[in-house]
Amino acid sequence: MTNTAAHTATLALVGDRSPNVVSHTRVPLLLDALAERDRLVLDAYWIPSEDAAAEGAVRGFDAVWVLPGSPYRSEAGVLAAIRTAREEGIPFLGTCGGFQHALLEFARNVCGLTRVAHAENDPGAEDPLIEPLACSLVGHEAAVAIEPGSLAESVIGSARTVERYFCAYGPSRHLDTLRAHGLRFSGHDEDGHVRVAELPGHPFFLATLFQPELSGDGSHPHPVVRALARAAVEHAARVRQSA
Repeated sequence: MTNTAAHTATLALVGDRSPNVVSHTRVPLLLDALAERDRLVLDAYWIPSEDAAAEGAVRGFDAVWVLPGSPYRSEAGVLAAIRTAREEGIPFLGTCGGFQHALLEFARNVCGLTRVAHAENDPGAEDPLIEPLACSLVGHEAAVAIEPGSLAESVIGSARTVERYFCAYGPSRHLDTLRAHGLRFSGHDEDGHVRVAELPGHPFFLATLFQPELSGDGSHPHPVVRALARAAVEHAARVRQSA
């Protein structure tokens, strides 16, 4: 077993950092708690969405977390960061807007659905993959059913969880195509709507429409956040062993 306490990992926080986005203000608290409570030390760097568009912007990091805060200043930058993490086996977490854009990246670059769009970024799009939710989840808590045998289940440790949201958009179409190309939808709300996605065969690729960073007061990191940190530290250990 890897001695995770012996390694410091680097984490790319992709998004347009703002003191007005609660998720962003939670990050320092979560990083401190991960180090103190779990001995998972992460050296985190914010990468604005516009900077993420540069070639290799997140290459070399041990994990990538695309945080909420959409619409991002650069959709292309966020999609580029997600693609790098997906293709190069870098542990990845996308929450809220990160979830939405993870599905968008997969649809365009894996499924060949090059015309799909995010309605928040392109309100007049002919083929929106991500559309306004029938009932906004801004400020809500709701139950999520987790599929047995999934990464999400192994991380959360339960078949059902109640999570916090601050989202008004979600996936609406082409879901069967995404499934057929390998994306697994491993969490659904009580009406069967997709709330969690993961990529089997990837070291760690998880995306949630809910926002685990908003759980509690930040002093006890959500299992999803803790799992990303653990995956990052393990990635750092593997890189050092192969160097």
